[in-house]
Amino acid sequence: DRALPLQVIRPEPCGVCGSRIRFGKAAFKCRQCQLLLHPKCREQCPSPCAPRPRHHAWPREGVLADFAPPTPPLVPTLVVQCVTEVETRGLTETGLYRVPGAEQLVREWKRRLLRAGGALPALGSVADIHVVCGVLKDFLRGLKEPLVTFNLHPAFLRAADIPDDAACGTALRHVVSKLPPANRDTLAFLMLHLLRVSHSPDCKMDVLNLSRVFGPTLVGHGTANPTPLTIMEDTPRQCKVRESPRCGLCPGHCQHPHPPSLPAQVVARLLSLPPDFWRGFLGTEQENLVPM
Repeated sequence: DRALPLQVIRPEPCGVCGSRIRFGKAAFKCRQCQLLLHPKCREQCPSPCAPRPRHHAWPREGVLADFAPPTPPLVPTLVVQCVTEVETRGLTETGLYRVPGAEQLVREWKRRLLRAGGALPALGSVADIHVVCGVLKDFLRGLKEPLVTFNLHPAFLRAADIPDDAACGTALRHVVSKLPPANRDTLAFLMLHLLRVSHSPDCKMDVLNLSRVFGPTLVGHGTANPTPLTIMEDTPRQCKVRESPRCGLCPGHCQHPHPPSLPAQVVARLLSLPPDFWRGFLGTEQENLVPM
């Protein structure tokens, strides 16, 4: 039995249900991963132990590598758990990632997950799957720099703006390969997930809709404190079909009255890359991440 009985001296949240264990109450702590839980939650303790991050507890904010496990694929446990929950019971929900979850619940569950570190409480008790989607988006938005990094941000914009599809794909592959390993692996994991969402007819979230949602989240701006001019340049511009027959997102002639923002254009182009390209970064370990 790897559970060690103890009495709580300092109130801490249960690693399974997330509720606070009060001072003086009985609890159990895993000898291996140090997960603390109520006696009633003992049977729900993950087995085997979830991988721990490099830190004892995750920081409230940081770069993506601060949350990644020590061995590849370098995808944070929070990202894996949210995606797994969404794919388990969310692929029949209309407007997945577009419909907002209750803001208070999103904040509360994000706080629980960040405080828990590598041994996360189960998300099955979250009734509204849109809250889980909100937690994932809020976690990615709360990083100190976007997933594509500030350093490579201009290169992603330039690559996505190449009119020729083949040349654009080649340039994007090159830029993706230059990302830090944790950012690259997590981007690959998310792209495969978003492709599955886009292929679900019930979700009604095609590549255009998903790119609009995730453009600001994954790409954002090229600096932590963008100027008004930078924000204006990254926002959608009025479509002039006669002068520019393409919106930069769709093959052939543009049928969208409002073209996507530059960050959304990057995400749409990334989603156009072959799934095998993304699977190559996750390797054989991807079966441990992606639910079948």
